[in-house]
Amino acid sequence: MKKTLLILAFLCSVLNSNAQVVGLEVGDIAPEIDLPDTKGINVALTSLRGDLVLIDFWASWCGPCTKEHPELIKLYNTYPGKLSIYSVSMDTKKPLWLGAIAKQKLPWIQVSDLKYWKSPAAVDYMLQSVPLNFLIDKNGIILAKNIHGSALNEMVKSILAPQQN
Repeated sequence: MKKTLLILAFLCSVLNSNAQVVGLEVGDIAPEIDLPDTKGINVALTSLRGDLVLIDFWASWCGPCTKEHPELIKLYNTYPGKLSIYSVSMDTKKPLWLGAIAKQKLPWIQVSDLKYWKSPAAVDYMLQSVPLNFLIDKNGIILAKNIHGSALNEMVKSILAPQQN
């Protein structure tokens, strides 16, 4: 009887806890991504823990994606060493992917397995269209998703500006 009560008490505490889960909602832990960069070396998203990170899903053929890049460059350069951008390309042709990175002079981490929507990252993040992004904190917790332009700038500023002093 004591064992049964102990097991029930344990299950109740587990079921009622507010433990964080891996998921795609604000407050969830962002799913791991571990894909090859432009040189073929895998870069895990979790390797960026400790920084504020913008996970940016994009493609060279996506007009809204490439239009957003100049603003991301400004934001990235405003917070050197404090904001990381982890871009996941949905391209399937390496020359197009690498050409877009070079043409736009994108200085941050670029990864892709060139599998388009069949990429594990696309599946794990339930990608339906690009651009799509997730802002995650230093512990990998999702702070915002699909945030762009001035809303993204203001959120990053509110998180990082107090640390500038």
